[in-house]
Amino acid sequence: MELPFAESWRIKMVEPIKKSTREEREQWMKEADYNLFQLRSEQVYIDCLTDSGTGAMSDRQWAAVMMGDESYAGSSSFFHLKEMINKITGFEYVIPTHQGRAAENVLFSHLVKAGSIVPGNSHFDTTKGHIESRKATALDCTIDEAKDTQLEIPFKGNVDPKKLEKALAEHHENVPFIIVTITNNTAGGQPVSMQNLREVRAIADKYGKRVVLDSARFAENAYFIKTREEGYADKTIKEIALEMFSLADGMTMSAKKDGIVNMGGFIATRHEDWYEGAKRFCIPFEGYLTYGGMNGRDMEALAVGLDENTEFDNLETRIHQVEFLAGLLDEYGIPYQRPVGGHAIFVDADKVLTKVPKEEFPAQTLAIELYLEAGVRGCEIGYILADRDPVTRENRFGGLDLLRLCVARRVYTDNHMRVIAAALKNVFDRRDEITRGVEIVWEAELMRHFTVKLKKLF
Repeated sequence: MELPFAESWRIKMVEPIKKSTREEREQWMKEADYNLFQLRSEQVYIDCLTDSGTGAMSDRQWAAVMMGDESYAGSSSFFHLKEMINKITGFEYVIPTHQGRAAENVLFSHLVKAGSIVPGNSHFDTTKGHIESRKATALDCTIDEAKDTQLEIPFKGNVDPKKLEKALAEHHENVPFIIVTITNNTAGGQPVSMQNLREVRAIADKYGKRVVLDSARFAENAYFIKTREEGYADKTIKEIALEMFSLADGMTMSAKKDGIVNMGGFIATRHEDWYEGAKRFCIPFEGYLTYGGMNGRDMEALAVGLDENTEFDNLETRIHQVEFLAGLLDEYGIPYQRPVGGHAIFVDADKVLTKVPKEEFPAQTLAIELYLEAGVRGCEIGYILADRDPVTRENRFGGLDLLRLCVARRVYTDNHMRVIAAALKNVFDRRDEITRGVEIVWEAELMRHFTVKLKKLF
């Protein structure tokens, strides 16, 4: 008999979570202006809002916390972290920041100017926000296949080489760099192949441009290369990661994802001029160069987290749980972005709530319904997150409208996945009864989804 799959870790500590009544959730949702970001954590039963900073640290990481050097300058913890980043990425120059958007802010302050055009694959919300706030353009060059959620191809997060070539041919003078997000979050946590990274590198070299990897989930991307791309089955995750980074010039990282820490991030590059330019903004924005926005204890924990999460067993356990949830949704016939990505399930709200007009934000409506059903908090990755066009100020309805259900690393059991799936099935079974959604009553100019206030129309 073949042995069943089991986690590659044991549980040492637990945290209680509480159920609530539907009446309580209806009141809490109203008080939160139907924005799930505004809920208090104790009002949530199973939290799938994000995998950012929500993972459970290991015993080795907690031990490393006690070794943190909190020196303002020259912290030994920084050099431990730098050594690990050098080992995994090959990048010589490292600037720590308090999280990924801070890394973007520091690096983009040096590189992005008004009128710049930054091509990439489905820039995530903060990336796009940091570009557009500088009166620049985030140009999406993702493959068209990513828009077909039911299409099964192994590397749906890829950059379209033809789109990228066209962008550089037309705008090369205004392109400061190319950015590739690994994995492609906005497209559904979809990976980018090594072959695609080589194609991007070749086009970049042709036009004399540099490549940045948005690397929040680089380890998960390496896992998919190992398991899906020919020629990589026998390579380690660390070997694959080093090859990925060899095809880039620098990276930004939210370490709260694949670093499995609660706070932290960094910039790393092989180019001294980028380092010199970025460090001018690190000191006023984040802090001194050997701590940036991080405590010494967090840098120690991150060094261990990067080491642990670039091992196959850890990644296999994590991604298997996402696949387990996907399998349950398959049983219930619930459509999501296929194939399953690394960190989350992205439910295709347009295919679920077919009677809710796009102007009433189906994915946000589905997220609200799921919370009201069982206290499960997800996140809209769709029409609200897309913001308005910076020129026309019209809502951008051209992309996918997805409900993202993130799975925190080393936090929930498969029984929690069963609850999520059953709750979503209950909503799915009455989908034809849901004909209205929500409307915006207040919004910020950029990254509005975090603080938007909504009115319920159903």
